[in-house]
Amino acid sequence: MKTQVLIIGGGITGTGLARDLALRGVECILVDKRDINAGASGGNHGLLHSGGRYVATDPVAARECHEEGELLKHLAPQCIEDTGGLFIAVEGDDEKYIADFPSLCAQCGIPIQPMDPEQAREIEPALSEKVIAAYSVQDAAVDPFMLSLENLSHAQELGVKWLSHTKVRGFEIRNSRIRSVRLEYTQTAEEVAIEADIVVNAAGAWAGLVAGLAGIPIHILYSKGTLLITQSRITRRVINRLRPASDADIVVPGGVVSIVGTTSIRIDDPDDAYPTIKEVDLIIDDAKVMIPALDKTRYVRAYCGVRPLFGSAEGDGDRSVSRGFTVMDHGGQGINNFITITGGKLTTYRLMAEKTADLVCQHLGVSKPCLTRTKPLPASHHDRWTEPALAPKVWLKDHGRDDVILCECEMVPKSVVDSIIDSIHQYGGKADLHSIGLRSRIGKGPCQGTFCGPRVMSYLFDRGELSADQCLQSLRDFARGRWKGLHSILWDQQLKQVELLEAMECGMLGLELKEE
Repeated sequence: MKTQVLIIGGGITGTGLARDLALRGVECILVDKRDINAGASGGNHGLLHSGGRYVATDPVAARECHEEGELLKHLAPQCIEDTGGLFIAVEGDDEKYIADFPSLCAQCGIPIQPMDPEQAREIEPALSEKVIAAYSVQDAAVDPFMLSLENLSHAQELGVKWLSHTKVRGFEIRNSRIRSVRLEYTQTAEEVAIEADIVVNAAGAWAGLVAGLAGIPIHILYSKGTLLITQSRITRRVINRLRPASDADIVVPGGVVSIVGTTSIRIDDPDDAYPTIKEVDLIIDDAKVMIPALDKTRYVRAYCGVRPLFGSAEGDGDRSVSRGFTVMDHGGQGINNFITITGGKLTTYRLMAEKTADLVCQHLGVSKPCLTRTKPLPASHHDRWTEPALAPKVWLKDHGRDDVILCECEMVPKSVVDSIIDSIHQYGGKADLHSIGLRSRIGKGPCQGTFCGPRVMSYLFDRGELSADQCLQSLRDFARGRWKGLHSILWDQQLKQVELLEAMECGMLGLELKEE
C-alpha cells in the first residue's frame, strides 16, 4: 500500500489528526495495534477541562484547556454534556491556595464564580457539610469513545483508511527517510508494508517504543491513573477538590454513573497497567472527604489509563510534569519524514492535531488551512450508541417483535448490534465482541458482561460473523478485559456478581480450560 501520510495510533489524537488532514485533502492511512481508544483515550475520566486544575502548575495547559473546551462545546455538542463544575475546599485544605485560586484563574483567563458553601451544598446535596469554599467553573463531561469514533467516521467518509489490530514491526530507512513501514495484522499474523511520504507517530504512551524502532530515542514517563465507576450518578456537576492537583480529587458525571479518581503512579511498562486494591482504597478514602456517599456506594468497575508525559519530574513527582503537548520533527535526528506528537490532554486533542497537521502539510507542500477550528464534527448515526440510555430510549419508542434485548443492564437491542456490525463492515473491518463493546454500552452495566457477553457472542455466531472457536476466543478476551477492572473492587454485591460470572463463564463455558 502507498499513502501520503501514515498515522500510527488510533486514539483521539490519531483520529483527530486523520480528520484534520483529510479535510485538507491529504491522503492518510490510520493504524493501531489494537482498536479505537485502546490507550489513554479510552482510560480517562471524560472531563472536558475548564483549565482550573492547572492554573497553579501549568498556566499554558490551563489556557489551552479552557479555549479548546469552549470550542468543542460548539463543534461537537453530541459528544458533550455541559454539566458545569465546582471547585470545593473542605476543612483542613490549604487556605493560601484557596485564597490564591481566583487570581490564578484570572491570570489564565479562566472565568469562575464564587459560591457560598451552603449554596454549593444546596445545588449538590452529596457534598460534605465540611465544605468551606466553592467556585463554579465551566467544566463539562465528554464521551471519549464517541468523540474518537465521530472523528474516525468523518475521516473515513473523506477517504481515510483505518486498519485496526495492525502493529508496527519495523521501518525501512534509506537516505535519511522512512521508505516503508512493516506492519503485522495481529489477528492473522499476516505482514504488510506501507509506503508513506510522511509517518506520524501518535501512539501515546507507546510513542517512545515506536520511535525506538526507527532508532530515535524519546524519553516518556509512564504515569498510570486509576479511576472508579459508581453504579449510579452521584452529582449533576463535575466536582473538583480545591487544592493543587493530587490523587482522588475529581468526580465526573458519566451519563447515568459517576467516575471517581484519579491516581498518578509511575510504571515501567504501559502494557502492564491495571488497577490495584491499594489505589481503590486510596481513591475512596480521599474522595469521600468531598462526597461522603462515596464511602458506601457500589462500584461496578475500576479501570486505568497511562499518561504519556514528556519531560522530567520534579517536586511533586509526575504531577509536576507539564500536561502540555510536544510535536517533534525528527529531521534533526536523521529522519526527514518522521514526526511524533505526544503529551497533551483529551480536551486539547483538536489543537494537537492542528499543530501536527500544519507540520505535515509544510513537509508535503500543502497550503490548505486547518478547518477543524470552525467546521462542526458531523454526528454519525452508527457512532451514537456509546451514549448512556440512548439505546433503550430508541428501542422503547419503536421496535419490532424480533428486536430482542441482548444486554439487559444497558438495554441494548439486537438492532443496535446490527447497526454497529454494519458500520464496521462498511469500512472493511471485522466485528467481534470487543469491537462491539467499544462502540456501545455492551458489558458496561452492573453485570459487567456476565449475561450480555455470551448472548452477543451467540448472535455473532448466528450471523456468521465468527466461527465457534473464534466466538469462544472473543468471549475469553472480553472476559479478561472485564476481570481486569473487577478484581480490585470485589466486596459486597460486586463479589456476589463475580461469583455468578465465574459460574457461567468457567463452569458452564469452560473458558478457563483454554487459558494461556
